[in-house]
Amino acid sequence: MSQGLQPSVSTVLLLETDPSIRRMITLGLRHRGLHVIESISLSTLSARDVQKLDLLIVDVDDGIRCDRAMLEAAQAHPQLSALPTVVLSWEPLIEQKDQQVAVTKPFDARALHAGIDQLLLARSAAQIQQLQQAEALLLASYAKHTAPSIWPAITAAGVLLVVIGLLLQFAITIIGLLVIVCGLLLWTIGSHTSVEKPELSLTVGK
Repeated sequence: MSQGLQPSVSTVLLLETDPSIRRMITLGLRHRGLHVIESISLSTLSARDVQKLDLLIVDVDDGIRCDRAMLEAAQAHPQLSALPTVVLSWEPLIEQKDQQVAVTKPFDARALHAGIDQLLLARSAAQIQQLQQAEALLLASYAKHTAPSIWPAITAAGVLLVVIGLLLQFAITIIGLLVIVCGLLLWTIGSHTSVEKPELSLTVGK
């Protein structure tokens, strides 16, 4: 298996009515590490099985005649239609769609496996690209909503000016109170000095 694939994760749906061919294909794919879900009809699939599928293999032959009913049903299915598909048939496909590989019977197992590897690698690359695009959109959205703004800086400057103004006002008030206290003290000391001087002069005269 190619190193870019993850066999333990990849799940293949095999739609094959012939039990011997179905068993042969299943054994080969499981030997390569793929998880295989076998079915003879889409009606037997559960919703849980459909959700974990990575690839679809459809045999469009019913005996010696070509019957595309199962392929058309898969292409019309809302979830299966987006899956890469390997088509097995006795006759080459006249029209081949995107994400589709045709393998003509009787086929060599190596041709089938090469087609599966090709489709799974393409699917893996597409998923990685979608993930990268989603991450890029998320980062762009984050950068847009977290772009630097001058308003927080302006707000902080305004708060700083208010604090400085309050501190200056408080300092001026303290200085004014100190001036008042000093003035009162000096006034009180001067009053006491002027009262005591006449008494001293009377004592000296006697």
